[in-house]
Amino acid sequence: MIALIDYGAGNMASVANVLDELNYEYIITNHESDISKAAKIIFPGVGEASSAIKNLHLTNLFTMLRVTKKPMLGICLGMQLLCDKSKEGNTTCLGIFPATTEKFDETKIKVPNMGWNQIKYVRQSKLFSEIPDEEYFYFANSYYVPVNENTTSICNYGIDFCSSMEKNNFYGVQFHPEKSGKMGIQLIKNFVEKC
Repeated sequence: MIALIDYGAGNMASVANVLDELNYEYIITNHESDISKAAKIIFPGVGEASSAIKNLHLTNLFTMLRVTKKPMLGICLGMQLLCDKSKEGNTTCLGIFPATTEKFDETKIKVPNMGWNQIKYVRQSKLFSEIPDEEYFYFANSYYVPVNENTTSICNYGIDFCSSMEKNNFYGVQFHPEKSGKMGIQLIKNFVEKC
């Protein structure tokens, strides 16, 4: 079973729809007891970093998610919250990835980054099994994670930034696989079946 974390961030329904399409058993929850029974965790997100972290503290999930040994996929804001810090609200995050989320420079490019963008692999990942390099995925983000030692793919929007990361049992994607058509569905399938 997959635990789909409900911490007040949007886009839960889109991820649930993909899991339904793939016939995976899942539960939408913010209860530690449910998550402890799950085999995998999906941490979706559309929203603002400081309020999201506050909700994780209120539901007593902050520490549990930091120390889990279960495979966990952070999507968009979910990936950013896996970092040490976010400049969005100067927020201390989960601290899995040693990186700080930055804001795109509005004086140089249109913010937010909305739409289909190409990613390029920099390291092999099971998450991208059967997905060709330089594929397009759907992005919607004003903040980004700089390229770092855990980056598995990059995207360019004015600058190169991290479009996916991986460390131990933690995976993150800046784009929205649940809104990225066939290749996005393949990525979620890879997470559930191969990670």
